[in-house]
Amino acid sequence: MAQTIATPAPAARRSYSSLIVGILFILVFSPLIISIVTQVFRDPALFAEQLKVGFINGAIIAIIALGYTLVYGIIELINFAHGDVYMLGAFSTLILFGLLNLSTNTPWLVRAPTLLIIFVVVMAITAGINVGIERFAYRRLRNAPRLAPLISAIGVSFVLQNVGLVIGGVPIYQGDYWALVSLIAPIVILAGALLLARRVQTQRTTGFPRWAWVLLVLVAIALAVAGFNLMHQALLDSSPIAVGRSIMGNTSSGPKSLPEVLVSSSTPPLLTSPFRLTWKDVMVLVLSGSLMFSLYLFVQRTRIGKAMRATAQDRDAARLMGINVDATIALTFLLGGALAGAAGMIVGMYNNTALFTMGFTAGLRAFTSAVLGGIGNIVGSMLGGLLIGLVAALSDQYIEARWTNAVVFGILVIILVFRPSGLLGEEVGQKA
Repeated sequence: MAQTIATPAPAARRSYSSLIVGILFILVFSPLIISIVTQVFRDPALFAEQLKVGFINGAIIAIIALGYTLVYGIIELINFAHGDVYMLGAFSTLILFGLLNLSTNTPWLVRAPTLLIIFVVVMAITAGINVGIERFAYRRLRNAPRLAPLISAIGVSFVLQNVGLVIGGVPIYQGDYWALVSLIAPIVILAGALLLARRVQTQRTTGFPRWAWVLLVLVAIALAVAGFNLMHQALLDSSPIAVGRSIMGNTSSGPKSLPEVLVSSSTPPLLTSPFRLTWKDVMVLVLSGSLMFSLYLFVQRTRIGKAMRATAQDRDAARLMGINVDATIALTFLLGGALAGAAGMIVGMYNNTALFTMGFTAGLRAFTSAVLGGIGNIVGSMLGGLLIGLVAALSDQYIEARWTNAVVFGILVIILVFRPSGLLGEEVGQKA
């Protein structure tokens, strides 16, 4: 009998190669690591402050990353427009703050419930936008080659960026309460157009033609704008009010300043060393933690969450078990859009700025976080967001801000070499 030569198992070969790569990585970057450790021991208070900044930024990134991981987990689509939905959430916050003339001068008994209502409204706006994107841009491409929905998502991202640019050029004045009241007109018109479309569609034996959908959307938008302008002008003529400056600034593309609604970082902190937490910091941590924990419980413990997990695992089998797959996917986009809007308002209140390109940078970091933690894994996306926030904060302080993106993506590449599915991702075979 011929002897066979034993060859190393693939897993053993991979472990040896990973060990060699890890040793080389430590040797190459050992001077930088030693320098960072030395600076940390020299000034531990500064290190603690950067940890705080990293956790806060990471919590915001994690909320946005959850939108990516929800959509990818259920239909395997990278929704590149998600970051721009987050941007529209920040702009919606700016508009509502400006029209209501909210600031730190507003009494807390009025400000606190108003902020809560605005928080819910902004989440509803961005959730509706995300559901509309899924209905009109992604649903028809669900069974198309994977490149088609990917290109569609990129196109929707550019469309939403230009929507933010257009909104940034609209003169919206501080304290213009009649403009807020006039929003009733476009809401009623758009709701009427939607009900009309659904009634016509149910009465037809064939589907609603695409050209009819496009025509209906264009007509509804034109009527909504006209209705808003007519109602606003009628209210101003009947009862004029004094308004302040335009909250959109002088240029449509420039950064917008949100009013200060929470005490600024210059006020005495809530806690002293080593962590100096202000009310803004507490707001970010409490809201972010509550949203992440609530989403996890919703997906894991509710009947609808079970339907979402079943649809993510096998759409055809879920449909055979009586699950409405289309409604479940729409609900996933609704949750992702609501989280993006919440993140937009949180960032708006924390940084007091909004910019029409802010969704690109935040979306890139959030998508990186989702991949790092294991895209499709909710806990992994949370962990990835916190890690990206910490790495970025420490890189800004101890290396240099211009190298932060290189450091973040370098660490991402190294981790994916050892864990191709992410930190908490499951090893699965390639799907056909």
